[in-house]
Amino acid sequence: MDTGNWPAPVTLKGTHASLVPLAPLHSDQLAEASADGDLHTLWYTSVPSPTAVPAEIERRLSQPNMTAFAILDPSGRAIGMTTYMNTDAANRRVEIGSTWYRKSAQRSPINTECKLMLLRHAFEELSCIAVEFRTHFLNHQSRRAIERLGAKLDGVLRNHTIMANGTLRDTAVYSICKHEWPAVHANLRHKLDQNR
Repeated sequence: MDTGNWPAPVTLKGTHASLVPLAPLHSDQLAEASADGDLHTLWYTSVPSPTAVPAEIERRLSQPNMTAFAILDPSGRAIGMTTYMNTDAANRRVEIGSTWYRKSAQRSPINTECKLMLLRHAFEELSCIAVEFRTHFLNHQSRRAIERLGAKLDGVLRNHTIMANGTLRDTAVYSICKHEWPAVHANLRHKLDQNR
């Protein structure tokens, strides 16, 4: 296996959204998305401010263990970002993280479909043995969303990172293992079918 560029950039298409390789050309639309609901002001998450979007795109594209995506709505407009991160080709593990959506796209089928596409690609194309999710222990909205996917709490890393405002983040770590994928897939497919 070539571990130098794993996982390689890929485009994943769904009904409610598509995931395409993140690029500087998405800057303007993602700046607009960040401004929707002033997401960058939430202290417990890391959404770039509208003016910081170009630097955040550059940061994600420059990291060796990241494969970054722009999330597009059905019209092709960029409405958020997500990433395979902390990738470990030797052990076939990825983390899905640094995900955010414009406020008007939240609580819609978009997140479910994006996670389904990323998980399917990880387990069925990349042969991952596990996919991880991490979030701030106090980000209850994110934790509920991860749990609705079918991920299980592995544990909490206490005083894991220092946030931009100087507070210490306890990180809740979740995962889905390969043997759990068929049930998780059926659950996510059912949720999407209910939204049609």
